[in-house]
Amino acid sequence: MAEAISRQFVPYQAKADEEYMNDKQLNHFVAILNAWKSELSHDIDRTVHTMQDEVTMFADPNDRASQESDMALELRNRDRERKLIKKIDETLNKIKEHDYGYCNGCGVEIGLKRLEARPTATLCIDCKTLDEIRERQVAK
Repeated sequence: MAEAISRQFVPYQAKADEEYMNDKQLNHFVAILNAWKSELSHDIDRTVHTMQDEVTMFADPNDRASQESDMALELRNRDRERKLIKKIDETLNKIKEHDYGYCNGCGVEIGLKRLEARPTATLCIDCKTLDEIRERQVAK
């Protein structure tokens, strides 16, 4: 989903002497995050209306089970999107607090390219990689 939203925006091209996370960069990411949030909210609203319109009781148990399965899958997807909206709101707050673009793990710059790919990223690529390695070790 982030990829679809970020394709609507021209990637930010920083100038050689440009300060990291200046107002232009922050405004760029605010626009991306707000567009993404708007699209997710629209999808959630559309799903609610569709589900209200499509509530049908099928006589055939297989048809009813299929509809219930489809609705459960749709609800899981919307729940993930609801959680993503919360993460987008948290990211927008970080921007307001001028704390956006820096790794929560080590404090270094996350980088414009990584933030273009994942605007809600909170870890630099090194810390994220270490995090994933730890997760795999715990899962074993």
